[in-house]
Amino acid sequence: MNERAVYSATKRTLDILGAGMALAVSSPLLLPVALAIRWRMGSPVLFRHPRPGYRERRFDCLKFRTMTGARDSNGRLLSDQERLTPLGLFLRRFSLDELPQFWNVLKGEMTLVGPRPLEIRYLPRYSAEQRRRHDVKPGITGWAQVNGRNAIDWDTRLALDTWYVDHRGLWLDLKILALTARRVLSGHGISQAGHATMSEFEGTGGSV
Repeated sequence: MNERAVYSATKRTLDILGAGMALAVSSPLLLPVALAIRWRMGSPVLFRHPRPGYRERRFDCLKFRTMTGARDSNGRLLSDQERLTPLGLFLRRFSLDELPQFWNVLKGEMTLVGPRPLEIRYLPRYSAEQRRRHDVKPGITGWAQVNGRNAIDWDTRLALDTWYVDHRGLWLDLKILALTARRVLSGHGISQAGHATMSEFEGTGGSV
């Protein structure tokens, strides 16, 4: 096996072990979180959102709900800021909303470390360079997440994603996991200034 094949096999093994351990350790939290969401926001407890994965194949990314489904008089969803609940903000601060994604990892749709899966509607807006972020599986955490998370601008975030694609390896993955633990405890970078999470990606007009 060549070096890349060894890395891929090792990464998948770590994904299975890490996701399985994470679900086992967090299991005492899953039911209380689900009940709190059901009580505060109603059903459904889980948010399933189609996202582009490896080579842009679509999958349902799982998260605990953090927003209500409130709409205006015309039936349009209110802004994220208006729909984000105090419970949802707490879940996001400590990344508890992302715990169900370990199931995506076990299924092989995601990995522990890789570019975060973004919305499908952004696909036509990427430049050819930015689109390379889908040359690897999306991750629960990634290089962009430990270098600013949602607080950085889109160009920087996507550049960090493609940097990871080009430099990925076992030691970098372990470094990112260690830095992620520190970021989660601090709650740093959960939102961009002036936004509940992050501004919409407007795109680059398809430039290279």
